[in-house]
Amino acid sequence: MTTIRTARDSQWGETFARLKAMTGEGRYEEVEAEARALAALPRRPWRRRPPHWEARVLATGAAVLHGRMAEALDELDTLIAELEPVGLNARMLRLIARSNRVVALSGLRRYAEAETEANGVLRELNQIAHRAPVAKLEVNTLGHLAVVLCGLARHEEAEAVARGNLPRANGPAAGVLNTTLARSLNGQGRYEEALAEVRRSPPRPPRYAGGYPDLVTAEALHGLGRRAEAEESVRRALADCERRLHPAHPRTAEVRALLARITGEEPGEEARGEPGE
Repeated sequence: MTTIRTARDSQWGETFARLKAMTGEGRYEEVEAEARALAALPRRPWRRRPPHWEARVLATGAAVLHGRMAEALDELDTLIAELEPVGLNARMLRLIARSNRVVALSGLRRYAEAETEANGVLRELNQIAHRAPVAKLEVNTLGHLAVVLCGLARHEEAEAVARGNLPRANGPAAGVLNTTLARSLNGQGRYEEALAEVRRSPPRPPRYAGGYPDLVTAEALHGLGRRAEAEESVRRALADCERRLHPAHPRTAEVRALLARITGEEPGEEARGEPGE
């Protein structure tokens, strides 16, 4: 395995490839810790790759995926301000950080700011598409935009973005985009269609999407008046969120709020219980 020492000497490419693979496996805490250790190494006049910046982008991205939105947003704002887009690689790193900022803003329900940031990222990606492989980041950012549009209750636009880009998405990103499509249909009251769409999502979503398919399923079932099934689904979502996400992740609060609506209880009421239970 590549170590921090060998990475510092010559093997940055292998190290970052390994950390990105770990991110795909949902090992956010490990990625963040190692990326921060790399970012803290003495700076050198690297000629081809800015490893300090790449490590910081990886660390903040892992924090966002983990669900620490408020904490990550402050760091992202500083990082983006410091990371001058000089050279194509640095510019791509800055765009990745800005795309992560969209997720953080959306998680904090600052949807108007998130939409502005997403559209800015997409415009800049279009400007450099002839010079760099931007398709993956573009599809991911469009997926974030679809979530933001749902948050703004612009569900028809969210549906258009999600449906239009599903053919371009691959792997876990396709499943998450499909779930967002289902959510946009929920927002339009098209609950049966939403159920059909969310069932196309993979049975085991990536860790950052923990609880998301069951949450959207519960919304659809609740809209159809199938209360018992909706409660069962939202409880699965809550268990998944508590098992896989950071306690501060905004989805956990969202799931608790839906559970309260379905059961008629105040959020946290059930957890308190009666004395002696």
